[in-house]
Amino acid sequence: MTSKELADLVVDALQELKGQSVVSIDVSNLTQITDYMVIATGTSSTHIKALADAVVRQAKESGAEVAGTEGRMQAEWVLVDLRGVVVHIMLAPVRALYNLEDLWNFAPENESKVKR
Repeated sequence: MTSKELADLVVDALQELKGQSVVSIDVSNLTQITDYMVIATGTSSTHIKALADAVVRQAKESGAEVAGTEGRMQAEWVLVDLRGVVVHIMLAPVRALYNLEDLWNFAPENESKVKR
C-alpha cells in the first residue's frame, strides 16, 4: 500500500467517525520523516480516543504497520505514526494554537494537495 493510499484510508476512517476539518497534506518534498500529515479535530477527549482507535484498527486491517501512538492518555492531541503517514487528532483549541496546516502546507492555494 502506498503512502497516498494509506492517507486516503486514514481520512476515510476519520470522516466515518465524524472527525471534523480532516486535512491530508503531502509533505514528501518538505521532510524525510513522512510522506503525509493527516490532521483532524475531535469534539472531546473520548471522541479523539475513538478516532485514534479507528485509525489504528483500519491501518492494521489493511496490513499497514503502526509504529506508535502518543498522547492517548490525555487525549487533547493524539499522534498516530504509520511511518508514511503521521496522523494528528486534536481538540479545536489545541489545533488552533499549533496551526499545523500552515506549518506544513507551503504550496500555493491552487497547487495545494490538501483534502478537506
